[in-house]
Amino acid sequence: MNHRKANRMAVGFHREQHGMTRIDIDTGIAFGQFIAAFEKAAPPVDPTTLERIVKSGGDWDDVRAAAAENAPNDLMMYAKIDASGFFGVAGHRTQAIEYLVGNHVIAETMFRHDAKAMLYAPLRMLIYSDADGDAVFTMDQPGPAFGSLGIAEVAAVGKDLDRKVVNLLRVVGVDAGQAFG
Repeated sequence: MNHRKANRMAVGFHREQHGMTRIDIDTGIAFGQFIAAFEKAAPPVDPTTLERIVKSGGDWDDVRAAAAENAPNDLMMYAKIDASGFFGVAGHRTQAIEYLVGNHVIAETMFRHDAKAMLYAPLRMLIYSDADGDAVFTMDQPGPAFGSLGIAEVAAVGKDLDRKVVNLLRVVGVDAGQAFG
């Protein structure tokens, strides 16, 4: 007798189909220039900050203060994946960098309602070069993504994240207000 099969239990699950709204913005800004401005506007998170706060016996107020200091435009970079190197070897000339951008203090305000909010936080953003070498900014709009969870408080934070992304892009030099409208 196969014990693995005999010990399998039926698992509960839920499937929910929902739509996403992808936004593509032709920036008209040279790829390298846009990347430099973007990374300045959404600086990398410092992973040692949380370690220092925990070791010193700090609390969530200390985490909030550190996040505010790290993210002058409310958002910071958690990860950066430069696809250009990987795909350049295959002969592709399109430059492309994927980012995970967010703010753990903001994410906590959704996580407290539903851990599934972390499916969409941090926000996944792609910046790639078009045929003219200008940056194209692409992402799934936060408002509808978080709204799909069906929790008013989470949906409100998602809409606020729409505004924060618009502000971030404005700092970089792109007026994207209509795209997120």
